[in-house]
Amino acid sequence: MSGTPRVRLAAILTAAAAVVALAGCSSADGGNGQAGFVAGNGGVDTVPLAKRKPAPAIDGKDLENKQVALSDYTGKIVVINIWGSWCSSCRSEAAGLEQSYQKYKDQGVVFLGINTRDTDPTNARQFEANQGITYPSIYDPDGTQILKFPKGSLNPQAIPTTMVVDRQGRLAERAMRPVSIYDMDAILEPLLAEQHS
Repeated sequence: MSGTPRVRLAAILTAAAAVVALAGCSSADGGNGQAGFVAGNGGVDTVPLAKRKPAPAIDGKDLENKQVALSDYTGKIVVINIWGSWCSSCRSEAAGLEQSYQKYKDQGVVFLGINTRDTDPTNARQFEANQGITYPSIYDPDGTQILKFPKGSLNPQAIPTTMVVDRQGRLAERAMRPVSIYDMDAILEPLLAEQHS
């Protein structure tokens, strides 16, 4: 196969990114190995209220080419799900995430996806249509938004990862495995109760 060095380098980098992404997807049920927060049950990590740090400035175009930013949801609890259409674990959790979104959207909770490693947004849009996802997702094929999460924080290390930002814009929870509607209940109910404390 012929091509310029630049084209060959781009192909090599794309292949390497795909290998890393697939490894993340396949190891999503593994351990977390991060420090600086309290590891919870079943791979869900929780930051105590007094130790939470601000979430990074996530923003970009969604799959409908509309600008969206985490800052659009100030004062709300935000569930951020990092996913790819190629990830079987992402498919297994999608219906539960949509159910949780429908259950909590009138209680001050919003959902925001970050679609990564999909080189064609058509694949991501087809995934959302097939899975019935109605909340927006930022299209982030090269992982730029994911890299904004500082290392040593509740940064994502596998796909799928679900993170929750509290009403004050701080990282509060992280699950580095597929989550169910029951997981989301266990994560969101205490955060919803915080607004009254």
